[in-house]
Amino acid sequence: MPEHEKHDDGDAVGSSIYWRDEVLQVMYWMAGEGFGQEFTLADLRKFLSAGDEILADNLEQMVSTGLLERAGGDKYALTAQGRREGGRRFADEFEEMLKPGHFECDEPDCDCHDPDSIEGACKHFSPAHEPHQTSLN
Repeated sequence: MPEHEKHDDGDAVGSSIYWRDEVLQVMYWMAGEGFGQEFTLADLRKFLSAGDEILADNLEQMVSTGLLERAGGDKYALTAQGRREGGRRFADEFEEMLKPGHFECDEPDCDCHDPDSIEGACKHFSPAHEPHQTSLN
């Protein structure tokens, strides 16, 4: 059963929490991808399978709790609190997909993250590589 169908069964609290999380994640992602900062119900429906009434009710609920603000007309925008919550939920949801790829380490300055580097596997995976040592002085 698709995830959205599990939350349209009359459980108002569960449905509300589910759709709040979904809306925050989608708006956070859309803003991050450069689709804008203000979104209409129709914009959200492109990515969410909830009906208009469910989305409209949840959007208004999120305005009243300070996660969203009205941005003129029929548009909504994330507040600072909404951006924090949306970012946290997005990171939690997609954590597994945001990890380094094959033969990439978690050192942000390593050559393995440079698309122009064609040296093969990351030096941190080499048997000759000494792990970083830290002292507690």
